[in-house]
Amino acid sequence: MKTSGRVFVTALVALTAYELAGVIAVTTAGLMFREAVVQGRGMLAATLGSLACALVVAWFTWKKTASVAASNSSGMFASVALGAIIVGAAGFVAGFVGPIIFAPDANQGPLLGIFITGPLGFLIGGIGGFVHWRRRSKQTMIVHRS
Repeated sequence: MKTSGRVFVTALVALTAYELAGVIAVTTAGLMFREAVVQGRGMLAATLGSLACALVVAWFTWKKTASVAASNSSGMFASVALGAIIVGAAGFVAGFVGPIIFAPDANQGPLLGIFITGPLGFLIGGIGGFVHWRRRSKQTMIVHRS
């Protein structure tokens, strides 16, 4: 994978992790400390927690895409996990941001990304990663037999 592709994938996954962690942090804080959230306190902690989560996920993605780029013989788990993360992140972002842009009056629009397009993208990406791994492993077996 070229460096520009790695940067794009890492940025997409980091944005997704930041948004998802933010939703989880604000929801959890709202349930546990309702008065503090209503008054605006505690949002800095949620933002910093989301940022830390995004940085960890971005680092993991950057490292994994480097190993995929360096070797053509990565394992099945790496191919499935990378496909699931990339396509799941794209599905989540599209489902989360899309309704906000196209239907700003819909109050439950971002739930599409959280409950439908994100998980479906994760499953489809995992299946696609497995198919990619199988095709690549068959090609290497054909090359080694010759």
